[in-house]
Amino acid sequence: MFKEFKYLLFLIVIFFFIFFTVRYYFSDENKKKSYRSFNQIDKKLEISTKDLIILKSDTENIIDFVEYKNNKKTEKYSFWELLYND
Repeated sequence: MFKEFKYLLFLIVIFFFIFFTVRYYFSDENKKKSYRSFNQIDKKLEISTKDLIILKSDTENIIDFVEYKNNKKTEKYSFWELLYND
């Protein structure tokens, strides 16, 4: 009897926990608070982006692309051919 009462109490506690959590999550108060916090974050981002310094790019035209195969002549050697040439 006591064991069954204990399980029933556990189930009731779990049910109420889930019920009140869902109730608060979908409440208008919580929606207003979350909306206000999103707005505050957006305002802070706008303010901080206005204060950013934009640096001039100094990396234009410094790197010249060089093709490896055109500039360097490479010959394919075989190990045995190298020994025969000596």
